Amino acid sequence: MESLLISSFPKAYSFPVSADFSSSHSPDLRVLRCRAWNTIESYSAMNCRQHLVVQHAGGFNNNFSLYRRGDTKYLVNAASEQPLESEPLSYQPKSLQGSLQDALNAFYKFSRPHTVIGTALSIISVSLLAVEKLSDFSPIFFTGVLEAIVAALFMNIYIVGLNQLSDIEIDKVNKPYLPLASGEYSVATGVILVTSFAIMSFCLGWSVGSQPLLLALFISFVLGTAYSVNIPFLRWKRYAVVAAMCILAVRAVIVQIAFYLHVQTHVYGRPAIFPKPVIFATGFMSFFSVVIALFKDIPDIVGDQIYGIRSFTVRLGQKRVFWICITLLQMAYAAAIIVGASSSSLWSKLITVLGHMMLSLILWIRAKSVDLDSKVAITTFYMFIWKLFYAEYLLIPLVR
Repeated sequence: MESLLISSFPKAYSFPVSADFSSSHSPDLRVLRCRAWNTIESYSAMNCRQHLVVQHAGGFNNNFSLYRRGDTKYLVNAASEQPLESEPLSYQPKSLQGSLQDALNAFYKFSRPHTVIGTALSIISVSLLAVEKLSDFSPIFFTGVLEAIVAALFMNIYIVGLNQLSDIEIDKVNKPYLPLASGEYSVATGVILVTSFAIMSFCLGWSVGSQPLLLALFISFVLGTAYSVNIPFLRWKRYAVVAAMCILAVRAVIVQIAFYLHVQTHVYGRPAIFPKPVIFATGFMSFFSVVIALFKDIPDIVGDQIYGIRSFTVRLGQKRVFWICITLLQMAYAAAIIVGASSSSLWSKLITVLGHMMLSLILWIRAKSVDLDSKVAITTFYMFIWKLFYAEYLLIPLVR
C-alpha cells in the first residue's frame, strides 16, 4: 500500500525511509524535511491522480504525515494544511428563479410562438374589418376580441402540442430542441398540457356564448386532431394534399370568416355580411396557408423520409417545392396589388399597392440568396415567411 502511494509521486521528490531518521540533528533530516515540504506543496497541484491514490490507500485515512520515531508531534499533515483541490463541491440546487426561467423557456418552445403570434394577429386584423365607425371601438369590442384571442390561443397550443406528442421520434431528427423530443417534458406532461388547454378553450368559448367562436374552436379541434393523431383513417399529415387542406381550412377560412362573424354578429349584433376586405383576406390567406403547409416540410425532409411522411418535399424535392412556394406568394402579391389599385379610396390604394409591391420585392431578393443545401438557411427563411404573414395582417384592415 505504501509503495503504491509513494510511487505515485514524481521521482524528483521521492526519498528513502529508514531508521537513520532517529536524530533530529542529522544533516540528512534537514534535507529530507525540505523535500517533504516540497512534496506536500506540489501535492495539491496533483489533482485527480493523487486523490485517487489516496482513496485507495485507505490505511492513511486521506492523510499523509511525516513524523519522527518516538515523537508524536506531526511535522506535516497534508489533509489539514493542504486541502485537496479535487474534492467535489457541494451540490448547489437551482434557485427558484432559475427553475421558473427553465420552465417558461420549455413552455415557450412547446407553444410554437410563431403560430401563437400569427393566430393573435389574424384575429385582431379580421376583427377590425367589422369596425364601421370610431364609436365601434368600445369596451364590448375589446372584450369580445380578447375572449376570441384567448380561446383561440388555447386551442392553438392544443393543436401544436398534440402534433409534438404524435411526432416525438420524428422531432428527434427534425426538431430535437422541442421539449418532448429533448426530454424536457415527459409524455405524461405533454398529455396533461394538451388536454388542459383543449378543455380551457372549449370552456371559455362556451361561457362566451358566441356560435361563430364555438364553431371555429370545434372545427380547429377536429382538423388539428385528425392531422396529427396516429389512429386508423386519421394522421392526415401523411397525405400531402389532405395536410395542406387542413391548414388552409383553419388559417384561411375559419380564422377569417368565423372570427369576423364573432365580432360582427355576436359583439355588434349586426347581420352576417361579407364585405370586400373579408373576401380579399380569405382569398389572399388561402395562398399563404398553402405556402406555409408546403414550406414547413422543406427543412424536415430527413425525418419525414425516415418515418414515411409522404410530403410534397419528399416527393418533389426541396428545390422544386421551394420555388413553388415563392411563385404562389408572388401570385398572391400580384392579386393584392390589383385589388388595391381598384380601390376607390386614395389612401387605401397607395398603402396597399406600395405595401404589397415592397413585400413582393423583399421576398424575391431574400429567396434568391437562400442556400437550399443548408437546413439552417431554409429554416430561417421559413421564419421569414411567417413575418410576411404577420405583415399582411397589418395591411388587410386597410383594404377598402
